[in-house]
Amino acid sequence: MKITLNGEPFEIAGPVTLRQLLIALAIDPQRVAVEHNLEIVKRKVYNSLIVNEGDQVEVVNFVGGGSAQLLTIND
Repeated sequence: MKITLNGEPFEIAGPVTLRQLLIALAIDPQRVAVEHNLEIVKRKVYNSLIVNEGDQVEVVNFVGGGSAQLLTIND
């Protein structure tokens, strides 16, 4: 079954829940935000939302940030 994952064609075995898809991709469902067919998905429905043929899934990882300033270390 073909879906679009992060803007790229992707093949999966068949209809799966969003949570199953994330686990199969080795993605921690607690550490990402997901958009399914242009709608943000609440984490509480990851177990019930079915990903079907032709669906679009965007997965965004949370990334920690720091200061934009250049750090200089003097020995």
